[in-house]
Amino acid sequence: MEYQGKVVAITGGARGIGLAMARAFHAAGAKIALADLDGAEAAAAEFGGIGMKVDVTKEAEIAAFLDRAEAELGPVEVYVSNAGILRTDEPSWDAAGADDKAWHDSFEVNVMGAVRAARQVWPRMKAHGGGVFVIVASAAGLLAQIGASSYTASKHAAVSFAESMAIAHGDEGLQVVCVCPQAVRTDMLGGSEDGGIAGADGIVEPADVAAETLAAIAEKRFLALPHENVPAYEQARANERDRWLGGMRKFRRMMVGARGRPV
Repeated sequence: MEYQGKVVAITGGARGIGLAMARAFHAAGAKIALADLDGAEAAAAEFGGIGMKVDVTKEAEIAAFLDRAEAELGPVEVYVSNAGILRTDEPSWDAAGADDKAWHDSFEVNVMGAVRAARQVWPRMKAHGGGVFVIVASAAGLLAQIGASSYTASKHAAVSFAESMAIAHGDEGLQVVCVCPQAVRTDMLGGSEDGGIAGADGIVEPADVAAETLAAIAEKRFLALPHENVPAYEQARANERDRWLGGMRKFRRMMVGARGRPV
């Protein structure tokens, strides 16, 4: 895909993966619109683009963001639904240990943020012949994140929604890319040096995630996988589910024994 002069809109774009995506698309010639709860305007100044405070749990704010991007830059041809949150199973570290708000917030941001975006951006893209819709999920959406049940469940739902978008609109000109990294060096790691279970295969940089995303778009791949072992893990989970679950329990026991709680 040629990006020269095309408009890319990114949520959660002020830092981390979102900012790395912006840099990668801009380097390829795109015009950039960034949305975030804070810092979007300052981040967008790097690209001569636009930045706007947006809460993805509020569809009207997503619509206003797209309206402004279209008015100032042109039709949005790539939308990156990147805004996300991580809630753990604290304080009990039971699978259902987190309170209802943690579960609600996880689905409101990690799933419904993408759903609301799709409602708003796909009709606009379709009117212009199509586009690219990127959902930044997680390898947890294909596997599991120990100690973060609401995160795991919401990321599985995000992957499922991405698949639904590809099935429903792939013949209408929409390309869907679902990004599923393991540990990425962002604030979400909370200062962890090894990334916990997500870091079993190493911590990649946000720029690596961005590069893999652009490669997936170019190669017409649904999944963008910055960690190369994830497909094998997903196959093992599907083909030998009981063995996989046993291995994950063993991994959890090791983590609890080493640190007193999962991370």
